[in-house]
Amino acid sequence: MKIVIVGASGTMGSYLSTCFEKDHDVIRVGRRTEDIQVEVTSPESIETMYKKIGAFDALVCTAGPTYVGPWKNLTDQEFRQGVEGKMMGQINLVLIGQHYINPRGSFTLITGALTHEPQKNFANASAANAAVEGFVRAAAIELENGIRINAVSPNVIENSPRYFPFFPGEMPTTMKQLEYGFRKSVFGANTGHVIRLY
Repeated sequence: MKIVIVGASGTMGSYLSTCFEKDHDVIRVGRRTEDIQVEVTSPESIETMYKKIGAFDALVCTAGPTYVGPWKNLTDQEFRQGVEGKMMGQINLVLIGQHYINPRGSFTLITGALTHEPQKNFANASAANAAVEGFVRAAAIELENGIRINAVSPNVIENSPRYFPFFPGEMPTTMKQLEYGFRKSVFGANTGHVIRLY
C-alpha cells in the first residue's frame, strides 16, 4: 500500500512513518526535510505535492499548526493560524486529494481531546478540531469510489512531555495507542468516524 504521511517530521508523524514503512511504501511529507515538501496552508502547494506523488492508497495527516497562548492575546490574525493550518490545511488535503487517491483509499486526519476537553491556551485548537471532525462526518457521506475518511483524536501524547503542564490530570495517549488508532482508520472498514484515544 502507498501511504502518504503529512507531518512526517513531527513527533507523531515520524513515529507512524517508522511503524508503517515496515510493510508499506511510505511517502514522508513535511515542510522542509522530508521526501516531498508541502505547506499545508497553501492549496497550490498541496496540489503540487499530489502531482509529484501521483496515485496513492492512503493519506495520514498529523500536521496542523494552531495558536497556543493566553485567551487575552487571541486576535483575529492569531485565530486564523488554526483556521488556515489545522482546519483548512487538512480540509484541502481531502478536497484536492480526492482527485488523486485510488478507489477504496482512505484519508485520516488529526484532531484531539481539546475538542471536548478544552484547556487554557488552546481555544484555537479546540475550535479547529471541532471543525475538522464535522468535516469528516460530512465528507464521509459524499466521497465517491469507496473512499473512506476518519479522524484520530488523541490526548496529549506521551512523547511530548513539554505539553504535560498544559493538561493537568490528563492521562497521556501512548505511542502504541496512537499507532493502533491510525491503523484502525487506514486498514479498517469504517468511515466518518472520530477515533478517540482518551
